[in-house]
Amino acid sequence: MMKLSKKLIALTLISSTFTNYSHAEPQVPANITTPDIVKTQAVGDLHFKDGYPSDETMSKVQRYMLIQRAVNVFTDGIQISSMQAIQTGLASMGAESNKVIPISESFLDSNSLWLTGNTSTPYALFSVDVKDGPIVMDLKTPVLGFIDDAFFQYVGDIGVGNPKDAGKGAKYIVVHESYKGKLPADHIVLKTPTYKHWVAFRYGDTKQIQQFKDTFKMYRLGEESTKVKYMDISGVKMNTVHANNEDFYHELNEMIQYEPVTSGDPHYRGLLAKIGIEKGKPFNPQGEYLEALKEAAGIANVHARTEAFRPSNKEAYFYGDKRNWFLPFGSTMSHEFIKDGKLYIDDRTAFHYVATGITPLMTMKFDGQGSSYLMTTTDDKGEALDGNEVYTVTLPPNPPMKRFWSFMAYDNQSRSILPTQQRSGGFDSQGDVVMNDDGSVTVTFSSTKPKGESNWVQTLPNKGFFLLYRMYSPTMEWHDRKYMIGDLIKQ
Repeated sequence: MMKLSKKLIALTLISSTFTNYSHAEPQVPANITTPDIVKTQAVGDLHFKDGYPSDETMSKVQRYMLIQRAVNVFTDGIQISSMQAIQTGLASMGAESNKVIPISESFLDSNSLWLTGNTSTPYALFSVDVKDGPIVMDLKTPVLGFIDDAFFQYVGDIGVGNPKDAGKGAKYIVVHESYKGKLPADHIVLKTPTYKHWVAFRYGDTKQIQQFKDTFKMYRLGEESTKVKYMDISGVKMNTVHANNEDFYHELNEMIQYEPVTSGDPHYRGLLAKIGIEKGKPFNPQGEYLEALKEAAGIANVHARTEAFRPSNKEAYFYGDKRNWFLPFGSTMSHEFIKDGKLYIDDRTAFHYVATGITPLMTMKFDGQGSSYLMTTTDDKGEALDGNEVYTVTLPPNPPMKRFWSFMAYDNQSRSILPTQQRSGGFDSQGDVVMNDDGSVTVTFSSTKPKGESNWVQTLPNKGFFLLYRMYSPTMEWHDRKYMIGDLIKQ
C-alpha cells in the first residue's frame, strides 16, 4: 500500500471536516441581546437596527452620560471645589500662601461666609503651598490644629493632637511626596500628594493668640529669616463657600490645573476628563455642552443638599428614631468615610456640603478630650426649622463634658453663621446660663427675644435655618449616647 504524506493526510482531514459541516443557528439567550427599541424614563425611546444604534440614540445616550458623569464629578468632588473656594477667599483678602496668617482675634461672625464656622473659639485659618519646596512651621503654642491637602484629605495633626507634640511644641515640615532633598531629622514630617493645603488652628482662648504671634514661625526650608504677617479677619466680609451652579466646575478646574497630575484618584480624574476637565487643557464649555453641565449641577446640588439636610443613611441619627439629631460625619465616624470595607459616598458628600476640616480627632471617642458634633434641620415633628416660629430645646442636667457645650444657628442657603443682630450666632455654656430648677437648661430660638429670656439664639423671619450642637471635651457618657438632648419643640 502506498504511504500518504503527513501533509496530504492533514489536507484530507480538513476537506472532510468542511464537507461534513452543517450550518445551524446558535442558541442566543435573549438577555445578551439589545431589542430594536429600548424604552427608558430617563431619555425616552432608544432605537437600534439589529443591535446597531441610530444617530439619535447615540446623541441621546452621549448627553445622558455627560450629565451623569458631571453629577458624579460634582457630588464626589465637593471637597475639592470647597478647598478651592477657601483658597480663593483667603487670596481675596491678601492672605498669601506661606506668608500671611488670618486669625479671628474677636471670633468669626456672619460677615464671613464659612461653612458652619463658629463663634465659641478663635481660629487661625491659612494656606500652605509646597509647590516650590518644603514649608517649615515652628510651633510653640499649644493649639489644636490640622492640615488638609488640596483634595481635602487629611495630612496630619498639628499641636495638641499630634502625639510627638502633645502641646509641648515642635517643628513641622510639610513636603510634597516627590521631594528628593534631605529633611531635618528633628522635624515632624508631613508628606503630601498635593501642593496647596489648608491649615486650621484652634486656640483655647484669646489669650493664646498673642503668645502664638510672638513665637510662631513659618518659612520655606532654608529660609528661616522669613517673617510671616498676621491678619485679623473678625468682621471681614469674605466668601469661602463653593458654587452650587455650573461655576462649580470652573472652581474644580482651577484646582486641577494647579495640582500635579499624579494627585487624586485615577477613576475620578477619568470622570473629570469625560466632562472636559483635564490638566493642561482649556475648559470652556459652550452651547449644548454648557447646558448639560447646568442641568448636572442642578441635580447634583439637590442631591448633596438633600443628603446633608435629610440623611438617607438612618444610621447617621445619633439617637436612632428617638431624636432628630444626626452626625454630620454620617454613621461611619471615620474621617475617610470608610466602614466595613466600603466608602460611604453620600455621607462624604453630605459632610463636605456643610462643613470643612478633616482630621481623625473629629471622629475618635476620647474620654474628656476632643469634640463632638450633632446637627438638626427639623423640630420634634420632623418639620423644617423656620425663622418665623419660636422653638425651645432642653438639655438634661449635668452635660457630660469637661469644657463647654454650644448651639450655633446657620443659614440654610449659605450653611454659614445666620446673619442676625446677635453677633455670636448662638449660645454656649461659657456665658451666663440660666438653669431650670432641676438643673436642666432650656434654650429658646426665635427672631425676637422673649421677655426675660437669657438663654436665647436669634433667628430671622422668613428664613430657614439649622443647628449644630457641639460638645467640647465630652466624656464617655456622651459617646455611649446615655445623655440625650431634646429635639426642638415649636411653641
